[in-house]
Amino acid sequence: MTREELENKMTVLLGGRAAEKIVFGHLSTGAADDLMKVTDIARAMVTRYGMTERLGHVALEKDRRSFLATDQPYYGPQERGYSDETAAAIDEEVKHIVEEAFARAVRLLEERRDVLETMSRLLLERETLNQADLQQVFGHSERASDARS
Repeated sequence: MTREELENKMTVLLGGRAAEKIVFGHLSTGAADDLMKVTDIARAMVTRYGMTERLGHVALEKDRRSFLATDQPYYGPQERGYSDETAAAIDEEVKHIVEEAFARAVRLLEERRDVLETMSRLLLERETLNQADLQQVFGHSERASDARS
């Protein structure tokens, strides 16, 4: 995946947390799993994929998979071959990437608050939405935005 695709994925994963912040003004534990996933993606971007200018185009961690490894993602201990200073820089970069994705999610939801409100009402009514529901909401929202312009 490209850096842009990973950033988009993180932004989507943080959408629920961002919506809580916008609507309720506080955060809950509801998005804990998404937050873990986002942090894992950001850490991989920094330590495995070399996707940060600050630390360069190097893989800082390697999987220590056994010959019995499956196709499932590996979240276990990683081999660390860097200093404590580099570890601190990694932590800072990961935090920065996650904060940027969260800020982007908040910004997008604030810009499209009408869509957030409509989707929230529909989810309360139906629990799940299908593609046709989403197309209807986004199609209606696009027309409303065009009319305001």
